[in-house]
Amino acid sequence: MTAATSDRNSLRRDGSVYEHPMKAATKIYAGTMVVIDPATNLAIPGKTATGLKSVGVAQCLADNSTGADGDIRVRVFRGPENVYRFANSGGGDLIVLGDIQAPCYMVDDSTVAKTSATNTRSVAGTIRDVDVGGVWVEF
Repeated sequence: MTAATSDRNSLRRDGSVYEHPMKAATKIYAGTMVVIDPATNLAIPGKTATGLKSVGVAQCLADNSTGADGDIRVRVFRGPENVYRFANSGGGDLIVLGDIQAPCYMVDDSTVAKTSATNTRSVAGTIRDVDVGGVWVEF
């Protein structure tokens, strides 16, 4: 590639919306956490496991139940302008106001916890607030 010598049409992407190819036989529900499984580099629902890469929250249902790897893509929102509320874990993993700005960890596609449970959970995102309804997470 060489330097431009005239105007060019640089493609632009909204920095808060991404689409990722999905794993076969997978369904991701709207409003749930989406991760990339490093073993396949494909999107799956959030779950308790290590090494998962949190990529955001599903915008709508993405159903690849009968498809092959990569047949469909899941659209996700992420970024500081998109903060989402998820269920708060309980007991010693209950997230409180003092945990704001700390990372939280995935329990499943709809629940976050304060700890990695002795390195068995992946980071979901950053805690931005806690209220009676749950934990507000930035991805």
